[in-house]
Amino acid sequence: MPVQIPDDSDFASFKEQCENHDGWIARYNKGGVTVWCRDEESKTVQKLKMKIVCKDVTAETLYDVLHDTSYRKKWDTNMIDTFDIGRLTVNADVGYYSWKCPSPLKNRDFVTMRSWLPLGKDYLIINYSVKHPQYPPKKDYVRAVSLLTGYLIQSSGANGSTLYYLTQVDPRGSLPKWVVNRVSQFVAPKAMKKIYKACLKYPEWKRKHNPNLKPWMYPEQNTLPCINVADLSVQRADSLENIDESGLTEEKTQNNSDDEET
Repeated sequence: MPVQIPDDSDFASFKEQCENHDGWIARYNKGGVTVWCRDEESKTVQKLKMKIVCKDVTAETLYDVLHDTSYRKKWDTNMIDTFDIGRLTVNADVGYYSWKCPSPLKNRDFVTMRSWLPLGKDYLIINYSVKHPQYPPKKDYVRAVSLLTGYLIQSSGANGSTLYYLTQVDPRGSLPKWVVNRVSQFVAPKAMKKIYKACLKYPEWKRKHNPNLKPWMYPEQNTLPCINVADLSVQRADSLENIDESGLTEEKTQNNSDDEET
């Protein structure tokens, strides 16, 4: 399947999914963070939506933090590695991301096409999985598939903002029930709070680390190699290894460190 770079209608559709809660079930709601789940026809696909209200973080800062790969390595403790592969247009690129799964599950990785759009006082970033000929699946990871993942950032007042995060992922495996429950009750809320705390520290960090370098805002700063969209294809889930981890039990020794509220 050929890769289609998102257009205005794709961004509008994503925004509508973030704002419309019909058919979503709230699984967590406290401390300014809400997590919703949605049961899809396919039980292998996990679909989550989260929202956090950031009263003292501007939308512009949130947008910068979510784009800044160098800074992500400072705050995203679930991440193993991430890097940009190349650019497609002034507002679309391809990148790699790997992350730690709760033990004893295998770690997952993704190759995705990401596109972004400032829209008035809103900012949107969306991605989905693609196949790149130079980045095939690795033997130590399960190559997962992002069907649609992204962020909607909305300004709120002079210095506040609201962040929505929506993800629809096929983890390429039958996950045990405890993983699904743990993600909605612990992992997702903690991740949103982590982004918020990262935003509070970002202005000071950025002042010391290439303060004027923001290629997501200034395309002329982008030094990534150009990629021809014809060299990519949509990553179909059924072409990847599918593993059964549904019988794995939770390793209790991991709970305290992973689930601790910070």
